[in-house]
Amino acid sequence: MDTNNLTYQFKQANIVLKLIVINTIIFLLVFLSSFFFKIPPGDLTAWLVLPNDFFSLLTQPWSLITYSFLHFSFWHVFWNMYILYWFGTYVINLFSTKRFMTIYLLGAISGGLLYVLSYNLFPVFNGQYGGLLGASAAVRAIMIFIAVYTPNTVVRIFMFKIKLWQIGLFVVLFDLIQLPSSGNAGGLIAHLGGALFGYVYARQLAKGNDIGIWFENIIDWFLNQFKPKHKRPFKKVHRTKHKTTAKASKNSAQVEHQKKIDAILDKIGKSGYESLTKAEKDFLFKAGKDN
Repeated sequence: MDTNNLTYQFKQANIVLKLIVINTIIFLLVFLSSFFFKIPPGDLTAWLVLPNDFFSLLTQPWSLITYSFLHFSFWHVFWNMYILYWFGTYVINLFSTKRFMTIYLLGAISGGLLYVLSYNLFPVFNGQYGGLLGASAAVRAIMIFIAVYTPNTVVRIFMFKIKLWQIGLFVVLFDLIQLPSSGNAGGLIAHLGGALFGYVYARQLAKGNDIGIWFENIIDWFLNQFKPKHKRPFKKVHRTKHKTTAKASKNSAQVEHQKKIDAILDKIGKSGYESLTKAEKDFLFKAGKDN
């Protein structure tokens, strides 16, 4: 197996790096298509951006998630991905990939819903039409979740040592202060929606209540639709009454080999391919080739 292959490296990467790669590739595809084919970015992403009115949302409900994978400029995607890497690393070191994705996606949905509700409930937004894009709400959810769940974790920024809860509080207050005068009120509202979800999720999880388990079950069901059924590299060996010692020894080795393969496949079924050690991945790959 060529471990330098980009596809292999992508498969081995954790979910934080995968999201950074996916968001960057989508941004580049939209940017390059717009540049080379003279297609306005708005035309390419019209059905993926989150609209701010209910009727349009009903015609494209998927935009509650797809908007969070779109960005309008290099710095927009750069800062979102930088912050995602910084805080996402803390989350992925403590929790599973599924829980990380639950926080990320439900944070995006929460930010999107608060954005749509605000534009339809508050008079200040009457007559304003537009769309929302960017991973900021999802990233805010990750940031505030870990800041609330492990508030006293200390990080170093330049020469200063700061606790995560202090960073989280500063970011939320900064968004609130900007809200009245900012030209990006919709984006800031989405930030707050994502932050609110991250806060509630962390507080409930600390009490032993996993409010995202239903979404993890949905993720499991969705991923299972795309999982191929694994073929067993060896057929199980059945004992017969007449065997020589040599044959019995050979069959015993095959049975042990098969048991090891079964254990690895069971581990994949329960925790996914990423949960395997390098030795287990190499063993499974070799077994498949030998078959």
